[in-house]
Amino acid sequence: MATIEITEQSFTETLESNSIVFVDFWAAWCGPCRMFAPIYGAASERHPEITFAKVDTEAEQGLAAAAGITAIPTLMAFKDKTLVFSQPGALNATGLEEVIQAVKNLDMNKLRADEAQPA
Repeated sequence: MATIEITEQSFTETLESNSIVFVDFWAAWCGPCRMFAPIYGAASERHPEITFAKVDTEAEQGLAAAAGITAIPTLMAFKDKTLVFSQPGALNATGLEEVIQAVKNLDMNKLRADEAQPA
C-alpha cells in the first residue's frame, strides 16, 4: 500500500479505521525528510497491512502543532488509536524495519495493564 496524505480533518478517522498507523511529519524544504521519503515509501510497499501516512507540516500547521512537532522529520506510530512511538530524525531502512516489527509485536493489553498500575 502506498503512503497516504492526511490532514487535520482526516487524522482522527485514519487512526480510528486502521489498527496500525505510521505518520511521517515532513516538509518539502527539509533535506532529511527528502532522504527518508523513499525509505518510508519502500516500507509501505513491504507492509500493506499497515497504514503509512504523511503530514506536510507546512500545509497542516495546526495538526503539526497539535501533535507537538518541534523537529522534522518526526515519525509517530499508533496502534489501536494509541501513540506508541514518536521520534524526530530520519531513520535508515533497518531502523525503520525494527520500529515496524516492535509496533506489530506490541501487546496492547499488556501495555494498558502496565499503564493502569500505580507508579
